[in-house]
Amino acid sequence: MRQLGVVGLVSLDRVDGGLPRLGGAPFYAAKALRLLGQPALIATKLAPEDSGRGLHALGIPVYARPAERTITFRIENDGDHRTMEIEELGEPWTPQDVREWLEDALRPADWVHAGALTRADFPAETLALLHRGRVLSFEGQGLVRPAEKGEVRVDADYDPEVLRHVDILKLSEQEADALGLALDDRSLASLGVAEVVVTLGSRGAVVFSDGLAEYVPARPVEARDPTGSGDKFMAAYLTYRRQRHSPRSAARLAGEVVRTLLAA
Repeated sequence: MRQLGVVGLVSLDRVDGGLPRLGGAPFYAAKALRLLGQPALIATKLAPEDSGRGLHALGIPVYARPAERTITFRIENDGDHRTMEIEELGEPWTPQDVREWLEDALRPADWVHAGALTRADFPAETLALLHRGRVLSFEGQGLVRPAEKGEVRVDADYDPEVLRHVDILKLSEQEADALGLALDDRSLASLGVAEVVVTLGSRGAVVFSDGLAEYVPARPVEARDPTGSGDKFMAAYLTYRRQRHSPRSAARLAGEVVRTLLAA
């Protein structure tokens, strides 16, 4: 059976002064995929000393390879506002990774989400290989977030070749601002990506497809720690899109999945 694959670095997150815990697109996407009960797989890299922190207990098949280090963040939340610092950088996904093991791991996947944490994670050459024969979704952090230690900042200094290989782009509102985008048809179309999803936190999302941008509201939920909500949303969104839901319907249903997970 064909399925959704999520590729990305697992992170160690120190959230609101707590102990380090797993994070990153693979970890949070797995939570949504487990709830949805749809066939899916995770591919990641992390330092061997962090491999026993619970990734394989998420109920989703995981393909992992060792890395010299695990990317590490410090995160402080204040409602929809957050501050983040990168304390340790991770390792990029290289074309060699794809050829040596990732292509084989992703063989069952007809849709793949590249869950970037920084601009260095997925070079254009790597995305080109991941895109072959698949629908490719991309996390907008891979456009706007420089790979550097210290307080996380965003800018628009990305390689335009990256977007040539992307079918669906996910952006946060802050990332869209960094790219100088308005949340309207013409501005989102300027990216040259057929489908764009801009998440707005507790206010919902804007989805762009077929040349039109639509606002999709979300039901509010109280959540002190929304870390990973965007990754959960995108995993659910892509699951529903694979089931032939429209972008608007997929965004509405994905919002409900995130609401359920945050309220748990």
